[in-house]
Amino acid sequence: MAKVCQITGVGVTRGHHIHRSGKAKKEGGIGRHITKRVKRVILPNLRKKRIWVPELGKFVEVKLTARALKTVNKNGALKTLKAAGLV
Repeated sequence: MAKVCQITGVGVTRGHHIHRSGKAKKEGGIGRHITKRVKRVILPNLRKKRIWVPELGKFVEVKLTARALKTVNKNGALKTLKAAGLV
């Protein structure tokens, strides 16, 4: 299964970790300089949850982010899952 939230659609993000060397100007140095950019992967905060939908009388298993879980708690399970096309 892909590392993507089934409700919000959030997935893996790619970026760089920037290595800097030197002493900051306000500490008496000549400033910090970028020496290297290393590729990195930023993963979403995914959870695999069984959500009880009282209107359907059953559990629905979804892969969602922590933010999407808050959305389910706020708006209700059926409304959120229906908007995402999971029910």
